[in-house]
Amino acid sequence: MSCHVCGQLARSPHGAAQRLRCPRCGAPLHLRKPASITTTWALLLASALLYIPANLLPMMTTASLTGSQEDTILSGVVFLWESGSWPLALVVFFASVMVPLLKIFALSYLTASVQSRSRRGLLQRARLYRLVEFVGRWSMLDIYVITILVALVQFQGLATIQAGPAAVAFGAVVVLTMFAAMSFDPRLIWDPLSDPVDGDPVDPAPERPAHD
Repeated sequence: MSCHVCGQLARSPHGAAQRLRCPRCGAPLHLRKPASITTTWALLLASALLYIPANLLPMMTTASLTGSQEDTILSGVVFLWESGSWPLALVVFFASVMVPLLKIFALSYLTASVQSRSRRGLLQRARLYRLVEFVGRWSMLDIYVITILVALVQFQGLATIQAGPAAVAFGAVVVLTMFAAMSFDPRLIWDPLSDPVDGDPVDPAPERPAHD
């Protein structure tokens, strides 16, 4: 058994898997994460519902002497593109729009394939899970940009910038998808290899001893 916290390997006695703790860090040990599929589905459903207001509601409200303006994620991308900052527009679009959406789709695909005990593309699915974990940290780009802009503008005193309601929904989407990736157990991908397949030889039933 492998510890999910520190990676320590431990031998699991028969029938005592749920009562073991890691000999190094003391974390509970289990062969598979408890309720991995149901927890991942619940977190993905919540993040998919919050993804809609995160992109439709204002992400940032700017107030100055000339008036106020509300910007969504997509309107900010369009403004950056029209102002000539197309590399930054592509980065914001990919990190703030595509990454959360692709992460939801990827985790949904992984969870559905595990639930159906599919044997197709096991290695590719394992690599996809590692990729989802790697790129997930870049989804908070919009929140970082708003935080920096608020600090700079408030310091200058010429205008005020406030985070809109989409910032809360967007932050919740990022956190929920991170928890969904953590609750998904990638070891479930390989479990169908132990299932019998049509055509596999079946061990004959043991013969009963003859009685007098």
